[in-house]
Amino acid sequence: MSLVKLTIKGISYSQTQNGAYALILNEVDGERKLPIVIGAFEAQSIAIALEKEIKPPRPLTHDLFKSFADRFDIVVKQVIIHKLVDGVFYSSIICERDKIEEIIDARTSDAIALALRFHAPIFTYKNILDKAGIYLNANPETETKSDDNDGILSEPETFGLDTDESKDENSYKKFSLSELHEFLEMAVQEEDYEKAARIRDEISKRES
Repeated sequence: MSLVKLTIKGISYSQTQNGAYALILNEVDGERKLPIVIGAFEAQSIAIALEKEIKPPRPLTHDLFKSFADRFDIVVKQVIIHKLVDGVFYSSIICERDKIEEIIDARTSDAIALALRFHAPIFTYKNILDKAGIYLNANPETETKSDDNDGILSEPETFGLDTDESKDENSYKKFSLSELHEFLEMAVQEEDYEKAARIRDEISKRES
């Protein structure tokens, strides 16, 4: 299976839930976006890594892992989002020490937070992007709006901590597949990536 390189577009606030965020990944040589719903702590850690000017007074968990790895000459070479099951993404961190490569299983949000700190590339398999990627068939005005505001959080200290993910997921179960596809298109047009990711995950569960 061929690998597809991804870059980080940014992080969007949830417009429906306090404490929920969508990490937006871009296909490097294409137009698809891969939204992944993540928690507040992981969103904060990724936002801090993206915003070079922000320096926390004490190291966050991912910063500590980076310091630990540096001390013992462990390098993160790349991150691969290798599996998607029932709306959950699974990732691997490819590490190297003394020219010996090791593969470590990780949550996708943690893996990406570490990839940023090690300046390591992020990949996924083409079949995953085919299944979960979202095309933005937007008009020029929408595209301009998206380019002007990538959704990267500049104030991670204001993140909410309350989530109600199960309630939101259950709200989509009562709709038909055709209705879900319509909702997905509307969410993408409105650039509500967090909602789009949840609807897409519900569609994937039914079609798998």
